[in-house]
Amino acid sequence: MTKHLKKRLNSIKFINIIPANLPVLMLFIFCLSFNSCKGQQEKTTSNQDSELYTYKKGNPNGIGKWYMGREIAHVMGYQGMAWLNRPEREEEENVSLLIKNMDIQPADNIADIGAGSGYHVFKMAPLAYQGQIYAVDIQPEMLAEIERQKEKKNINNVKVLQGKEKTTNLPKNTIDKVLMVDVYHEFNFPYEMLLSIKSALKKDGKIYLIEYRKEDPKIPIKPIHKMTEKQAVKEFESAGFRLVQNINNLPWQHCMVFEKNSR
Repeated sequence: MTKHLKKRLNSIKFINIIPANLPVLMLFIFCLSFNSCKGQQEKTTSNQDSELYTYKKGNPNGIGKWYMGREIAHVMGYQGMAWLNRPEREEEENVSLLIKNMDIQPADNIADIGAGSGYHVFKMAPLAYQGQIYAVDIQPEMLAEIERQKEKKNINNVKVLQGKEKTTNLPKNTIDKVLMVDVYHEFNFPYEMLLSIKSALKKDGKIYLIEYRKEDPKIPIKPIHKMTEKQAVKEFESAGFRLVQNINNLPWQHCMVFEKNSR
């Protein structure tokens, strides 16, 4: 664990104990983030297809809704934006190598789903300078921050798009690559979202699924915010995808590459 992690507050995902000198205000902000997202998710759970999802009490960091044996985690709210942009993130996650793994081409159309504050969006945009980067998020506050950064950096190939719980709202058959970084496990409707992504992907389009490795207990992330390769493959196969490869070169995360199943 890096020295930065020892100083960081106990966010929704990290397993550290809150430091004794943590300002009360920061704790309040992150609790507000947790509760606001909890309310957002729970409003829609009463009308869901019982054949896909089950409901039972589980992890306190989960929403009590289960899909294929996995409890869905709470979403990190926009109040945690500073954590997404933390300066030590490159050191912890080797984001530069992740971007390299994607083999981004100048004309690629890429969707960052669960784009948050745009951390990855603005790393991809210069590489796909002839294409379009779709920054998709369900929280308008996140999208507003991306718009602010877009104007500040004078970047013209980024388009913000507000998604919904069951759809990305992406145009059909337009996307070459989809990036999802530590977000899929928080989708309230994972099956429906995968179908939406499948519709948006071109025939040979690929999904880059980045999730903390649950197989490794030493990674300092709460288990509900991790995924195993086996679980991811099970869920993606159910929506008509197949695993092409798992690029095993990131410090903490899987880099699983999926494509549409041709069968």
